[in-house]
Amino acid sequence: MIKLVVGLGNPGKEYENTRHNVGFMVIDELASRLKLKNYTEEGLSHLYRARIGGREVLLAKPQTYMNNSGLAVINLLEDYNIRPAEMLVIYDDLDLPLGMTRLRLEGSSGGHKGVESIIKNIKTEKFPRLKIGIGRPKTKGDVVKYVLSPFSKEEQELARAVIKKAAECVLRSVELSPEDAMEFCNRRDLLI
Repeated sequence: MIKLVVGLGNPGKEYENTRHNVGFMVIDELASRLKLKNYTEEGLSHLYRARIGGREVLLAKPQTYMNNSGLAVINLLEDYNIRPAEMLVIYDDLDLPLGMTRLRLEGSSGGHKGVESIIKNIKTEKFPRLKIGIGRPKTKGDVVKYVLSPFSKEEQELARAVIKKAAECVLRSVELSPEDAMEFCNRRDLLI
């Protein structure tokens, strides 16, 4: 049962609409759908309290910057007595093309610094995660610049669609379970 949903990103206006912040964008989409107006500042995060499937679920946007996301996550897990398996983490993935989502129940960081920080702080890889494809830059040396840049004009419609799909994935993961949501979340041909 998912009790905490964490969208990864970087705080601050300059990062607001960047590829690296798709985790934040999904939390914002959920807050909008669920008509959540106010968040509290707790556990180094902006924290919304939502009711999904009749249960209270926490929606978090860590304010520690991406590479220190684990500090916020460990605080929330400890403060609310939540096990890692009861948390769903949402983040960008360079190895998936834009428009794809992939839900996994556990695994390595795949080189993602935010997920690396979480694994290091909570001392396990066993937590569900929803990866959102952002694709790779055309030239190899531009990865940092690429992830910290906004979606291009041509990509914006697809980016909006995949964020909506990811929000639906989260709702299904909470209402049913991550295992039951996997078929929907991992379908290549389904954008909302």
